[in-house]
Amino acid sequence: MRGSFVALLKKDFRLCVSGGFFLLAMGSLILYSCYINLVYAKLDQEMFPVYRYDPGKAGGERIAGVTDVGSLNELEEACSDGYSVGLHINGDSVPGGKTEIMMVSCGIERLDHIREAYARSLLFQEDKTDALGQAEIIGVNTREMKNRRDMTAEVLFFELVAVGFLGVASMLFKEKQMGVIRVHAILPVSRIQFILSKLTLILSSDLLFAAVLTVINLGMPEGLKALPGVLLQAGILSLVMALVGFLCAELLPDFKQFSLIYLVIAVFITTPVFLSVQAGVEMGWMRFHPMYHLFTAMKNAYFQVLSAGGLYYGACAAAIILLFLAAGWGLGREMKKEG
Repeated sequence: MRGSFVALLKKDFRLCVSGGFFLLAMGSLILYSCYINLVYAKLDQEMFPVYRYDPGKAGGERIAGVTDVGSLNELEEACSDGYSVGLHINGDSVPGGKTEIMMVSCGIERLDHIREAYARSLLFQEDKTDALGQAEIIGVNTREMKNRRDMTAEVLFFELVAVGFLGVASMLFKEKQMGVIRVHAILPVSRIQFILSKLTLILSSDLLFAAVLTVINLGMPEGLKALPGVLLQAGILSLVMALVGFLCAELLPDFKQFSLIYLVIAVFITTPVFLSVQAGVEMGWMRFHPMYHLFTAMKNAYFQVLSAGGLYYGACAAAIILLFLAAGWGLGREMKKEG
């Protein structure tokens, strides 16, 4: 039993090597790491540009993070893009000046409130008499480290979705063409071993990829701290996508139709998740989207936030078990078809 499983692993490993799977993964790792380290981590991503028009100088001296403009028209033009915020300080209204917030709505009420709050925080950042007091600093991430965690989580999520789904399917389609499925139907190899060998190979390569990507882009100390949570979420996502890819490859006759399914997953399933989490696009139905919870858990793992509870892990375990059983059924169906 053990010998046959090892033989399957060796066979699948050779398939991956001949198909350039590991070479592609290494190239992706280098490309992503270069982008994160040399480009994205260095971006000075200002949250929301804030402009101030203060003709009477009632607001005091220049404030860090706020750009002063010379006229009301210039202020209106600067904050008309649905992203920037304008502060009009009218010193004649009340002693100390009355501040008017000017901005064009971005169409998302939650982001509009955030923009307004951010502009007010800059305006009154030196006011020590605020009844609410000063904000307590509970995080230690610099902007560069935040950028690194954000982009590494996104890269890993989309890479695992692609690798898990396409990797195992490419092996299965190649075996179909080579007649391997027909041979396995008469060999003393169980369907469970056949599926587990591919899952083991894909899972191992995904975990290794996740570990190296995390350490390279977060650095050794921070990367090792985040690694346990990251590897857990990477393992869950890898197994889910590999089993989905395995099942689709069993049910579809050729790789061309399979590619259309992947296009649907990439465009219509993962993209809304990205827009909801990263761009703040409000979608009420998103909480019912399984990929949304997988992406959020991956993102939280990089920030070392333990937000996923027992219901999440229970649902993931149930999904993996059901997909594994479905993959076994599909393999038996394929073996019967092959004769």
